[in-house]
Amino acid sequence: MPRVSEAHLAARRQQILDAAQRCFTRDGFHNTSMQDVIAEADLSVGAVYRYFKSKNELITSIAESVIDAASEMFEDLARHEPPLAPTEAVERAVEFVERETGPDGLLRIALQVWAEAMRDPALAAFVFDAYTRMRGHFTLLATRARDAGRLPADADVEAVGAVLFGTVPGYALQRMLAAGPDPKTYIAGLRALTS
Repeated sequence: MPRVSEAHLAARRQQILDAAQRCFTRDGFHNTSMQDVIAEADLSVGAVYRYFKSKNELITSIAESVIDAASEMFEDLARHEPPLAPTEAVERAVEFVERETGPDGLLRIALQVWAEAMRDPALAAFVFDAYTRMRGHFTLLATRARDAGRLPADADVEAVGAVLFGTVPGYALQRMLAAGPDPKTYIAGLRALTS
């Protein structure tokens, strides 16, 4: 029997993750069963369970991809040359959020991950580590902004980083749950606060 290539295995795994993400986005974590994912992926039971032993494994894998995408973007903002002003960094983060809050956006899954982390200790530990790392990107951004003279020399970069990071999920929640404000209004409000 010929050996299956790594590329084929990776593609099959991604097929299952994509099917699960569609199910979770459409029906939520709790209203989606493994049978729903199997049907959506159009694979056999054995094929799906070969890659994921449970729905929780699927949720964690999708959470990792969602959080990794956001973390990578935040890290790019923190390491941007020349260092970004804090409001400019948040403006770029808001643009990312805006792209990801639509019906198929990753942040619709993130919202479910946040809720699920309140009851699943393993997912809570993962989210804690990931969000601590992401807040660290904003602390680095604040440190670099302070060192470039874009913040006062005595600015508490940990506090600034925490507030900057908090503005991003705050905006995402407002966009997804209250249909507003639009990005332009949010950035105008942020600039008014920081001027």
